Amino acid sequence: MAELAFSANDLARVRFAVSPMWEVAPSFRLLTSKTPHPVHRPWVEQVRPRVVAAGLDRGWLAELVGPSAYVPDFLNPAPAGPAPTAADEWNAVAATPVERVRRDLDHLARHQGRLGPRLSDLHADPAARLPKVAHELETYWEVALAPYWARIRAVLDADVFHRARTLAEYGSGRLFDDLHTSVSWDDNALTLGRRKRGTPRRSAGAGLLLIPSAFTGPGLRTRVRPPDPPQLAYPARGVGALWETRPATGAGALTAVLGRSRTLLLTELGSPASTTELARRTGLSPAGVSRCLTALRDAGLVSAHRAGRSVLYARTAAARALLEAASA
Repeated sequence: MAELAFSANDLARVRFAVSPMWEVAPSFRLLTSKTPHPVHRPWVEQVRPRVVAAGLDRGWLAELVGPSAYVPDFLNPAPAGPAPTAADEWNAVAATPVERVRRDLDHLARHQGRLGPRLSDLHADPAARLPKVAHELETYWEVALAPYWARIRAVLDADVFHRARTLAEYGSGRLFDDLHTSVSWDDNALTLGRRKRGTPRRSAGAGLLLIPSAFTGPGLRTRVRPPDPPQLAYPARGVGALWETRPATGAGALTAVLGRSRTLLLTELGSPASTTELARRTGLSPAGVSRCLTALRDAGLVSAHRAGRSVLYARTAAARALLEAASA
């Protein structure tokens, strides 16, 4: 049992953030797990072959995110704002002070017995190796998370909206009590169940940073590294329906606006796909698919993400809103 005391100043500095880096480690661990996941299985089946093809299952992440529960804290820098970009966060990882990297790696070695060859090199020369780690984080993001980020972000934003409304209507006590079954608020302190170590305020930064997560699983993940505020990642509401497919019933209405081919491609992009795959699914020529995707991308309705030799196309949040509006 851990208890984090709050002063009035700490309560005033409680905030939410949506963090791409907090999704990296738990999502990578899912991809390397042998046990099928009841919620994320559709995502795993699509992404795992791309991750293997890119060699990411044998790289830096494979050693940094091992079987032990601990993930080096420098992989989760405190988000500077409510919604940092992925590039902001892997740049923050690359700028981690040398001694912090070594301290985190020493802690990881105690958890798993030893460091692998890559992490031994990282420990010896963090300044030279961290840019390579950041580059692999960028590659993993493009292959595994960026094509799905509009969908994931919608769930995370909805969670923050719900929590903010709870705070406004019922106060911080209800907010914390509803956050997770292992979290409770009592007498100006936040109690975290099933924690191996205490969390005295004197050894933590001020305030608290709450981070909804799609991949963190049923439990909580914490990061306490002063002078940063303590970070608490918790499972977001609505994750159970994250990969559910819903037919785009408003396609007919959109055809008059976008044209048949572009509307057809948008409806087919319920999951990210390449030009070749979309041509096979729709019966359109690859050249025709490419022209339509370029137009949709220029209009902000489709995003493109490189995965090895292929480029995956995905709906943007604007496209999702357009399809929902047409369906209504």
